[in-house]
Amino acid sequence: MIKTVAIQGIRGSFHHIVSQQYFGEKILVDECMTFDAVIESILTLKSDAAIMAIENSIAGSIIPNYALIDSNNLHIIGEHYLDIQHHLMALPNQHLEDIKEVHSHPMALLQCKAFFKQYPHIKLIEDKDTAQVAERINQEQAKGVAAIASRLAAQLFDLEVLAESIQTIKHNETRFFIVKTKNSELSKKEINKASVKFELDHKRGSLATILNVLSDCKLNLTKIQSLPKIETPWKYAFFVDLTFDDYKDYEKAKSIMKIMAQDFKILGEYKNARQ
Repeated sequence: MIKTVAIQGIRGSFHHIVSQQYFGEKILVDECMTFDAVIESILTLKSDAAIMAIENSIAGSIIPNYALIDSNNLHIIGEHYLDIQHHLMALPNQHLEDIKEVHSHPMALLQCKAFFKQYPHIKLIEDKDTAQVAERINQEQAKGVAAIASRLAAQLFDLEVLAESIQTIKHNETRFFIVKTKNSELSKKEINKASVKFELDHKRGSLATILNVLSDCKLNLTKIQSLPKIETPWKYAFFVDLTFDDYKDYEKAKSIMKIMAQDFKILGEYKNARQ
């Protein structure tokens, strides 16, 4: 039973929101400032599971997190999609004209860049975590400083939202993995998505051959991410997400890929959150 989950960031962060939506509001969280610390939390059994952002609809893949999951032999037990709405917040009774600095995570600042072109007097400053900035503004009662964070952060740290949904692209979604140190206990009937990793030599047609196998076995490839193997020039590891209607089709494809590809590895088998 999962009682505590490790998150990157603090209460009010988007990882915290995912923990509540996926596990329920009573879930305990271990607040970690880095993804390395998140991994350490579950490896030392401080937490029963961890939540890790893996890709954003605007910014793309968070490649280092693929490597962390793989190198620490973690197992993906689920996924969750979160609509990311960035709000500008500060201490009460202030206006946008009063704000001199906005602190937030670099990704949040990047996603809201167009909004701040209207306010050239505001200095944008990179910080570690969206919610942590909101907390610090509250603790220091810092006037003239604003944060970009979630509405939950504004509620938790008694801040006032000065502008809602300031991200440039309004449909902004992040996909998160739920990971554990052990495999999921889902039955084969419940599993309809998998994340796998394999390696291929830099030879003509090697990837196309694998993709043909997936197609022939009625699997849908929803994501492919390549990572070069630093220690072996011109060799690549591929991280692939697959969906399927029948687990038997996936088993057939899996058995073929084990033969055709090198270092084939299952990162997780879980429910498709997009159904």
